[in-house]
Amino acid sequence: MMVDVAVNLLWCTPGEVGGSEEYLVRQLAGLGELDTDVAPTLCCTTAFARAHPDLVARFPVRSPIGLVGRRSARIVAEHTWLARRAAGFDIVHHGGGTAPLIGPRPILLTVHDLQYLELPQYFSPLRLRYLRFMMPRSVARASVVATPSEFVRGTVIDAFGPDEARVVVVPHGVRVGIAPTVDQVGAVRRRYVLGEGPYVVYPAITHPHKNHQLLLDVMARHWTDPELRLVLVGGAGAVESDVGRAIVDLGLRGRVVRPGRVPAADRDALIAGATAVVFPSRYEGFGAPLIEAMALGTPVVCGDHPALREVAGSAAIVLPDDVDAWSGALEEVVRRRVELVATGRERVSHYTLAVSGGALADAYHRTLS
Repeated sequence: MMVDVAVNLLWCTPGEVGGSEEYLVRQLAGLGELDTDVAPTLCCTTAFARAHPDLVARFPVRSPIGLVGRRSARIVAEHTWLARRAAGFDIVHHGGGTAPLIGPRPILLTVHDLQYLELPQYFSPLRLRYLRFMMPRSVARASVVATPSEFVRGTVIDAFGPDEARVVVVPHGVRVGIAPTVDQVGAVRRRYVLGEGPYVVYPAITHPHKNHQLLLDVMARHWTDPELRLVLVGGAGAVESDVGRAIVDLGLRGRVVRPGRVPAADRDALIAGATAVVFPSRYEGFGAPLIEAMALGTPVVCGDHPALREVAGSAAIVLPDDVDAWSGALEEVVRRRVELVATGRERVSHYTLAVSGGALADAYHRTLS
């Protein structure tokens, strides 16, 4: 007997919600590759459907007419359109961290992180009030809560006190494909004017907790090789202007390359050709770029945050949030490169699409039990 699941993706405005979009998309892609008794229906905007044709080809889609990306419109649609359309499904999966106050149950709720509790200063007053009101109520309404890591699972249990058996980990999954060729790596070097010297990549939006400033200070004080480039890949966030000013003030305009958002193929080629992916973030629910880099055979240097330590295991160089502590990181990468690449590839086996999709299917079955 099939388990029919209405998956609420109305919150997911393509390109604007960061890693949470990739997290749900990859879970569903992994689920679709398995022989399971779970049958999801995607409740999403037409913009989401256009952005993810592979999912649309695999699963049925229901879209409200005229819904745009405004949060207020999405909340109204969840309490009206979605509440009606999801009736009759065995499970409703709310993937954006909150569940509406009305609507059918049982509910599987995905909570990506609780950053608003640890770093409230990075949230607008209105957004903070909304999350403080909705998050505890959403967790209470859910039959099961899914999190991307044990770190987030622990924070949910500590913050809201649900039965621990109701909170499960559904990890990120990465698609392991064909690595970019030497020619493709050379092409992105030329396209982004990287020269022939070494470079490191930081794939992250310019939000405060991503800690771009640490890398800029390290470049100015310690990584002073004039041929070395720091490539900042990702969208413009809340401290975009601050990052731009720091690059100028530190005299790094010729050594920091900022292509912004790039096509996935270019991103993969940039990472594959890099000396390392550097990831000094101060807060993550998971840290998917670590696994993505390992899948491409690129060593990782990351910050000492619980989620990053959990994901990286022994396959990365983990450093504290201190400029001087990062000074010798690239020399260590060169010295340990063979070891880091090998352990990284082994680490990826724990985070495949099949692993993620299987964990999601298990979470759906637990929601019914």
